Amino acid sequence: MAINSIGQDLAKYGEYKDSDVVKDKSVLGKDDFMMLLLTELQHQDPTEPTDTAAVLTQTSQLATLESAENTNKALSDLSSTLAMGDQFSTIAAIGKIADLGSNTISYEEGSLSSFEVYFPSDIKSGTLNIRDMSGNTVATLNIEANSAGVHQFDWDGKDMSGNFAEPGLYKIDANYNNSNGESLTTKLGAYPIESVKFDAGKALVKVGSNYVPIENIKEIY
Repeated sequence: MAINSIGQDLAKYGEYKDSDVVKDKSVLGKDDFMMLLLTELQHQDPTEPTDTAAVLTQTSQLATLESAENTNKALSDLSSTLAMGDQFSTIAAIGKIADLGSNTISYEEGSLSSFEVYFPSDIKSGTLNIRDMSGNTVATLNIEANSAGVHQFDWDGKDMSGNFAEPGLYKIDANYNNSNGESLTTKLGAYPIESVKFDAGKALVKVGSNYVPIENIKEIY
C-alpha cells in the first residue's frame, strides 16, 4: 500500500486513540460517596431539608471508608517493607555456612556421579567415604593436598571390590588432615553462601557451583 493511501485512510477514519481505561463502577469509593452526598444536598427540598442526623451518618460512613482505604494502603506498604527486609536478611547470610540437610547422592548403575564437598580448612591428605544408607562403606576416594574450599569429586559407581554398586542413595563424608596435622571431618551438603540473587521475587543463594532456593536450606550458621 502506498504511503499516500495510508495517509488518506488515516484522514478518513481519524487518528487511532488508546481506548479509555474503564473504571469498575460496581465498587464505590470515597469520591463516589462524596459526590452522592453533595448531589443529595443540592437537590433537597428547601421546605423539607435533609435531616441533620442523616447527613452526619453519611459523613461518618465517608470517614470510615476513607479510614479503611488508608489502612489498606498502610498494610500494603508494610507488606512491601517486610518483603524488602527479608531480602536484606538473606543478603546478610553471605559468607555463612548453609546446610542443605542431606549428604546423599543418587546413583544410577553405569553412570558417573559428580558432586562437590566443602573443606573448611586446607587439605594435607584425606579420604572421601561413600556409604550406603545403613552406614556401610561402599567405596573410598583418596583426597590429594589442596587448599580450603569447595572441591569436585567423581565416582564411577564401583565398590571396593571393583564391582558396580547397587543403584540408590549413598552418603558422602570425608576424613582429612590439615597442614597442622589436625584430624578433621566434613560432609556433602554444607557450603558457604557465596552470593544471593533474586528471580521472580524468590531468593536464590549460591552454594558450591549451584543456586538453590533459600527455602531448601535447613540451617544457616
